[in-house]
Amino acid sequence: MRIPIRILGIETSCDETAAAVYDAERGLLAHALHSQVALHAEYGGVVPELASRDHIQKTLPLIRRVLAEAGCRPQDITAVAYTAGPGLVGALLVGAAVGHSLAWAWGVPALPVHHMEAHLLAPLLEPDPPAFPFVALLVSGGHTLLVEVSGVGRYRLLGESLDDAAGEAFDKTAKLLGLDYPGGPALERLARQGNPARFDFPRPMTARTGLDFSFSGLKTHALTTLRTHDDGDAQGRASVAGGRMPGATSTQTRADIACAFQEAVVDTLAIKCERALRATSLMRLVVSGGVSANQRLRERFAEIGNVKVSYPRLEFCTDNAAMIAYAGYRRYVAGIQLDQLAFDVRARWPLGFTA
Repeated sequence: MRIPIRILGIETSCDETAAAVYDAERGLLAHALHSQVALHAEYGGVVPELASRDHIQKTLPLIRRVLAEAGCRPQDITAVAYTAGPGLVGALLVGAAVGHSLAWAWGVPALPVHHMEAHLLAPLLEPDPPAFPFVALLVSGGHTLLVEVSGVGRYRLLGESLDDAAGEAFDKTAKLLGLDYPGGPALERLARQGNPARFDFPRPMTARTGLDFSFSGLKTHALTTLRTHDDGDAQGRASVAGGRMPGATSTQTRADIACAFQEAVVDTLAIKCERALRATSLMRLVVSGGVSANQRLRERFAEIGNVKVSYPRLEFCTDNAAMIAYAGYRRYVAGIQLDQLAFDVRARWPLGFTA
């Protein structure tokens, strides 16, 4: 009788606490997520100490929940996977400590998972997963990477952001526009009201060869445009009075700036991906990470001809434990484990398959 392989996944890298159970034959059995958005909203961004404390409170209850929903007992779990980095050190330590403790108590392996590798593999959870090899664009609040993927653990970095990640640029520009946290989704909503013909923002580093990115200049361009268009209405002036905007700019102008900024980022990402596909002679593209949920990005990428583009489902674009459990499963079958009583986490960690 074949013994089922079932992996418990734990995600605590930043401001979401998540747990999931993945079965090698049946797929994803259960997953749950607790978002800390409300906790950090009043500060306009993630407060690391508060994030760590909240992970401590939420991780075990979520694990109990997914085990119950999956119909699993501790003795049914084959291994425990946890996010080992990159991320906030304090937050990572919560998941690592819980993961190793459970693994030791249950007598199973503990599996450290690279957060960005998990994002890269997330589309493989879908009913029609992409086949290897493919080009992957990992685009999130902390990373913008282009990677040639030959197989699990076989990655070649093609390009990366030299300054702000795309998601980080979204968040910073949203803050300049007086939008609430989290900024990326708020900017996308505002951009839908914008006139795409009013402002034309530059597409950074597309006039030169290469596959690296740079987005900090776009944020500065947005700020300059904002400061030079003082056409404030009552709503705009009220926002300025509250100290949230650098100029009394009308709602329509802010929407036009958001639209121009988003178009520039999305177009830049698409141009670089087309170059990467030509350079590698590949016809499959995976787009993953939080920014991959952006609907304008998906519309633009649909215009890339003769290429199959794959995404995770929307709930798995942002941080989640389903991708951690799946990446842990791939680590388990590859035979990659750690000493059960020795573990480490990494705030920064180049993409790779070794711990």
